[in-house]
Amino acid sequence: MTLTESIVDTATQLGAALKHQGWRISCAESCTGGGIGYAITSVSGSSQWFERGFITYSNEAKIGELGVDESILLTSGAVSSETVDAMAKGAQRRADAEVAVAVSGIAGPDGGTPEKPVGLVWFALAVCEKTITWSRRFDGDRHQVRQQAIQDALTTTLAYLNKN
Repeated sequence: MTLTESIVDTATQLGAALKHQGWRISCAESCTGGGIGYAITSVSGSSQWFERGFITYSNEAKIGELGVDESILLTSGAVSSETVDAMAKGAQRRADAEVAVAVSGIAGPDGGTPEKPVGLVWFALAVCEKTITWSRRFDGDRHQVRQQAIQDALTTTLAYLNKN
């Protein structure tokens, strides 16, 4: 995977913020396929703040690795606020990390529907006892959607840590 200079810079800043707090981060990834973890571990010294990553591309992996309740997947779908919320909480719990970021989306070019179009990505951030979710709609091909999702996950996590 090729990382942009912006992604590496954001990952470096995120590492500094986590190290300053004495916190560790975990990630639960679907459509980014480990890209967030790859970006974080591209930074020298990341073993001080990165605990582990879960690549949970299938629903079965989300259930088995992260403890996502199957009923959430059946009622809301894999690309939803409810699912990424459960993914982030599961990654945080299973990794025993203070921070966890989760992502699930439709990178394309196939798989989109009118309700959930290609480029739709849901995110969740769990910090200590609080979890927030958000979604974005990215343009571009599969690679571009994934790159934008990685950047957004890192940027939003950094902004949240710097604000709180």
